[in-house]
Amino acid sequence: MSEDKKTPSYSAKDIYVLEGLEPVRKLPGMYIGSTGVDGLHHLIWEVVDNSIDEAMAGYAKNIVVELHRENKVSITDDGRGIPVDIHPKTKKSALETALCTLHAGGKFGGESYKVSGGLHGVGVSVVNALSVWVKAEVNKDGGVYVQEYQRGIPMYSVKKIGKSERTGTKITFQPDPQIFQKIEFDLKKVLDHLRQQAYLTKGVRIELLDERGLPAMPAHAGQAGEAPFRYGFCFGGGLQSFIRYLVGNTRTVQDRPFYTHREVEGVDVETAFVYADDAENEEMSFANNIYTPDGGMHLTGFRSALTRTLNDYARRENYLKESEENLTGDDVREGLIAAVSIKIHEPQFEGQTKARLGNPEARTAVEAAVAEGLKEFLERYGSDARVILEKNLLAAKARKAAKAAKDTVLRKGALEGLTLPGKLADCSSRKAEESELFIVEGDSAGGSCKQGRDRRTQAVLPLKGKILNVEKARIDKMLVNKEIRSLVIALGTAIADNFDLAKLRYGKVILMTDADVDGAHIRTLLLTLFYRYFPQIIEHGHLYIAQPPLFRLQRGKEVRYAWSDGERDSVTKALGGENVSVQRYKGLGEMNPTQLWETTLDPALRVLKQVTVEDVVEADHLFDVLMGEAVEPRKNFIQAHAGTVKNLDV
Repeated sequence: MSEDKKTPSYSAKDIYVLEGLEPVRKLPGMYIGSTGVDGLHHLIWEVVDNSIDEAMAGYAKNIVVELHRENKVSITDDGRGIPVDIHPKTKKSALETALCTLHAGGKFGGESYKVSGGLHGVGVSVVNALSVWVKAEVNKDGGVYVQEYQRGIPMYSVKKIGKSERTGTKITFQPDPQIFQKIEFDLKKVLDHLRQQAYLTKGVRIELLDERGLPAMPAHAGQAGEAPFRYGFCFGGGLQSFIRYLVGNTRTVQDRPFYTHREVEGVDVETAFVYADDAENEEMSFANNIYTPDGGMHLTGFRSALTRTLNDYARRENYLKESEENLTGDDVREGLIAAVSIKIHEPQFEGQTKARLGNPEARTAVEAAVAEGLKEFLERYGSDARVILEKNLLAAKARKAAKAAKDTVLRKGALEGLTLPGKLADCSSRKAEESELFIVEGDSAGGSCKQGRDRRTQAVLPLKGKILNVEKARIDKMLVNKEIRSLVIALGTAIADNFDLAKLRYGKVILMTDADVDGAHIRTLLLTLFYRYFPQIIEHGHLYIAQPPLFRLQRGKEVRYAWSDGERDSVTKALGGENVSVQRYKGLGEMNPTQLWETTLDPALRVLKQVTVEDVVEADHLFDVLMGEAVEPRKNFIQAHAGTVKNLDV
C-alpha cells in the first residue's frame, strides 16, 4: 500500500490505554497460546507483526530479525519509530506506555493504521511481560531513544542517547525461563514464517541473521568475527509468488495461475490459485498478514465464489447439461492450491492466536472480488478454463463412482455387523484407556508378540505384506482391501464420514515393524493411512511407533540390548569389550516371546515414539512427495537427501 500524504502524525495521543500488564505473567497461555515451543516463537511473531503493520501502512521497507546467542532476539524496522513524547493520560513516555501497558497501541483509534495484524495491541507489551530482559531503541525526530526492562518493569526512564537521521524501531528481548518450558528458537520455523510474511507484503525486504552457531568474540578482540548466516526474502509478485512456492515440483493442469487483487468496499482482497494434477487440495488464508489456519469468512467467500462462478461458466459453455447436477464444493476444490489474503480495517479474530476470521463483510468482499476476477480469467484464457472444468468434471465423476462403490461395500457389511477379524488376538480388558493395539508386520512377529504380550491389556493384529498405498487409491478401493478392512474393524471407529473417535477401542495404537527397508516402507504406508483417514487418532495422541532394539549383546549370563550403533559400542565396552556376543536383529520374528516382552512390550521398560503432526502443510506435502503418483518430485527428494542416510539395509 502506498503512503497517504494526508495521514495524521503518529504521536503520543495515538496510543490508547486500556489496562495493565500483570495478567500476562499469571496467564501467559491466554495471550500467546501456550508456554511451549509455539508460544515461544509467538513472541517473535508479535514483534514482527508491528513491523509488518508499518510496512502495510507504507512506512517501512526493511525488516531485520536477528537470532543472537543466549536466546536473545532482535527485530529492527525502518518505519516511523514508536512515539517517545509524553502520553497525555499516563504522563509517561509513549514508548514506555506501549511497552509496559496491555492494550496500549496505535491500533485502537484514530488513523495511525488503516489495517493492522497486531490488532489486539498486546504484541510488544506481552513480549515485554514474558521476557527476562527487553531493550527498546527508537530512531525518531532526529534522535536515538532507549529504554530497558526486566520482566516488564522499566529499569530507567526513556532517555536520548544520540542523534540520528534515520527512523525506525529495534526491539531486543530475552524470553523468561520462569515462563517457558524450553527456550530454543527453531531456525526453520522462523524462516518459514518470515518467508510467508514476505510473500504477503509485496516489496518489503525481510532478512534473518543467525549468529547462534558462531564463536563468541572477546570484547577486546578488536577484529571482526565470522559473519552470521544471512537469509533474505523480497517478493514483488505477492500471492502469485507464494502460489509458485506452494506448488513446488507438483505438476499443474493450468498454463498460468489465477490471480486477482482488488479493493471491495474498503477491504483489500488478493487471491491466487492453480489446479494441481492431484486429488489433494491446499487452501491457505490470511487476514492482515495473520495466518488463519481455521479459515473464516474470507475463505468461505472464496469457496462460495469459486463454486458458483465455475458452475455458471460450465452451464453457459455447455460443460454441464441441463439434466446434470451442479458441481459441488468438493468437486471444484479437488487438486486446488489456493491462497486468500485480505487487509481489513477492524478484523474480528477468534482469540489472541487469531485462528479464524469472523467479519461478515470479509465474506462479501472476497466473494465479489473472486467472482468478478474469475469470470474475467475464464473468458480471457479459454485453454485454462477448459482444463479447469475438465478437472472439476472428472472429480465429480470420480466422487459419484466412489460413493456408489462405497455404498455397495457398506451395504454388504464391510465394516458394520461383522465380528472382529479372526487374526486379531484381542485383549480381555474393555477399558479403552488401558488397552493397546499392536499392529505387527507378518505372522512370525505376530506369533511372538501374541505369546509375549500382556493378554489383559495388549491386543495384536498381524498384517500380511504391504498394505495398499492409500495416497494413490480412493476409499472404495480401500474398503475392499482385506488388510485395511481388518484394521478398520479392529479400531472400531469406522472411517470417513462415519468416523467416531469415541468408539476407538484402544487408548494406544502402536505400529511395530522390522528395523529394515521393508519395515520402514510398511510403517510409511500405515502412517499414510492414519494421516489421510484417521487424523483425529494422531491429533489426540493415540498413535505410537514401537522402538524394538537393533542389537542383543551377551557376555556369559549377562544380556543387554542396544537401540543404535553408538549404544551397541557403549554396551560392548561396558561388558568388558572381549568375548561379547553381538546379535543384530533383522526382524521382530527373530526375537522369542520373552525377549520381545522385555524390550518392546513391557510398559515399564519399552520405548515408544508418539506420532504428532505439528506442521500439517509440510506433512501433507511430504506424503504427496513420498507416496503420491508423481515420480519426479520423489526422485528429486531422494537425490537431495541421499547423503544424510546412514546404515541403510539393502
